Amino acid sequence: MEWYQLANAAQIDSPAVVVYKDRIAENISLLKTMISDVQRLRPHVKTNKIAEVAQLMLAEGIQKFKCATIAEAEMLGMVNAPDVLMAYQPVGPKIVRLLELVQKYPQTGYSCLVDSRDAALAISDIFSAQGRRLPVYLDLNVGMNRTGIKPGKAALELYQYLHTLSGVEPVGLHAYDGHIHDTDMTIRKEKCDAAYAPVAVLAAQITDSGLPQPAIVAGGSPTFPIHAGREAIQCSPGTFIFWDWGYGKNLPEQPFKWAALVLSRVVSVIDDTHICLDLGHKSVAAESPQPRVHFLNAPAASPVSQSEEHLVLQVADAAQYPVGTVFYGVPLHICPTVALYEKAYVAEKNAVVANWRIVARDRQIIV
Repeated sequence: MEWYQLANAAQIDSPAVVVYKDRIAENISLLKTMISDVQRLRPHVKTNKIAEVAQLMLAEGIQKFKCATIAEAEMLGMVNAPDVLMAYQPVGPKIVRLLELVQKYPQTGYSCLVDSRDAALAISDIFSAQGRRLPVYLDLNVGMNRTGIKPGKAALELYQYLHTLSGVEPVGLHAYDGHIHDTDMTIRKEKCDAAYAPVAVLAAQITDSGLPQPAIVAGGSPTFPIHAGREAIQCSPGTFIFWDWGYGKNLPEQPFKWAALVLSRVVSVIDDTHICLDLGHKSVAAESPQPRVHFLNAPAASPVSQSEEHLVLQVADAAQYPVGTVFYGVPLHICPTVALYEKAYVAEKNAVVANWRIVARDRQIIV
């Protein structure tokens, strides 16, 4: 029996997401070998959104985490994570919700990103009104062109301004280089080093101005091996926990194992070479071009069309895949795929033994 096949698959309604606990543990162990100090790890939980998975990382000595939503931040508070950076600049009601998290989960140290005076002042006003000071990281735009301020004179002035506010405490810099994902490691490293250089300059300017040394949180999965080589830099890979077909193909230097699959079934045999699965847009991330999933037990199957509840595949011989045949697929992009499901089935030794709620897929848990 192959590692992914489930002896009790008949008990699982499809489509479903199945996580393989032993392989998750192996991925965490591998991650720890790729960096000089486990305390430099700050994994992003956007990939898994599962409290039990966060607990597996905590059990392995990982103390710092990154997240993108209030729900993800609350999930980490629920499992007593010591240090949680919300890598998002809260605006509007999110500021109040973040304050409520800080109040509800005092055992967890929360922080967030800022990239403007107006946003920082709004956060400061709300926190200072409650006699609190929230740690914040200056969000730097190093080429992603999504959020952040470019490293330079204006960034230094903004960081200095943060020190004048009573409700925030500037503690570091955040530099996400998600635009860098070249397969060739030489090219990837050149781009990563070039993007990081002004961050290092800014950090030096901050200390030269008499302020404390800022912590630096940098990179994601593609640039993790590069930033891991910079002493003292905190690294934030996320996809490593489950891995996926896209990164498995494009980042060959990172030998993580697929630990989360989508399970689907043949619901119709169309003709001699076409079958239909119950794996539509609602069941696997659909933001990328086809193929969006690679089937381990039917690697030559190719997608023809996909709609909300259906995926039509072309195969060499449809007779090999009668109605009810179980397909095991590796998603091209696992992070948004996980968010499509309310729960994950947990597999050990070729059988599902439990299920875990994907609690942080919701926009709100309690707070």
